[in-house]
Amino acid sequence: MRKLVIGDLHSGLKALKQVLEKAKVTPSDHLIFLGDYVDGWSEAVGTVNFLMELKTTHRCTFIRGNHDELCNDWLKERKHNPLWLQHGGKATLESYAKAGEEIKLAHIDFYDNLENYYLDEDNRLFIHAGFTNLRGVSHEYFTKTYYWDRTLWEMALSLDPNLSLGDEIYPQRLTHYKEIFIGHTPVTRIGRTTPKNAANIWNVDTGAAFRGPLTIMDISTKQYWQSDPVYLFYPSESGRN
Repeated sequence: MRKLVIGDLHSGLKALKQVLEKAKVTPSDHLIFLGDYVDGWSEAVGTVNFLMELKTTHRCTFIRGNHDELCNDWLKERKHNPLWLQHGGKATLESYAKAGEEIKLAHIDFYDNLENYYLDEDNRLFIHAGFTNLRGVSHEYFTKTYYWDRTLWEMALSLDPNLSLGDEIYPQRLTHYKEIFIGHTPVTRIGRTTPKNAANIWNVDTGAAFRGPLTIMDISTKQYWQSDPVYLFYPSESGRN
């Protein structure tokens, strides 16, 4: 059984279908999705429907992303959130405008049951964004940190390469887990479109919401598969660009 981690989708359903085929995914694989299933491209409803169906035939772990929480809040309360609309929510709102109440209720249930993080039997952590508590993810005081934090990744990127794990000033947050897999902050910000490793963290958000591809990676071998740049599937749309 392979464990495959999937970066931020942002409603890029066509890219997801392509990369699942490229990776030759089978029901024996464990698929770990890092969140942000919506907000960006036009297929928000279709993406969540696909994921719900996928879970009936495959072993799937769905992590909560910040965009999933924003969408869920809107579905429940229907409050106007201009910042959400500016950051991909407009396409999601338009997608749900074509959906019936039964679908919306089913999607609320999907969002409600997303996991804040997943820790496997080999002490590998899967989380959308990060955590700030020095004692580890289970000690986090503010659960929104799991899907909003950027400091964990920024710290790993800026870490002095001369430091080693046993050094007195080595960041304590990086000492608890064998590996940490995250999304949230696209590696396109540092000029990459492939998964980026820093310290014991792997960032697999390769910019699917913008002009990058969607990525699936085998967590053991680090082999990865990528879709075409997602914007090419939606030529009349801007995504989050």
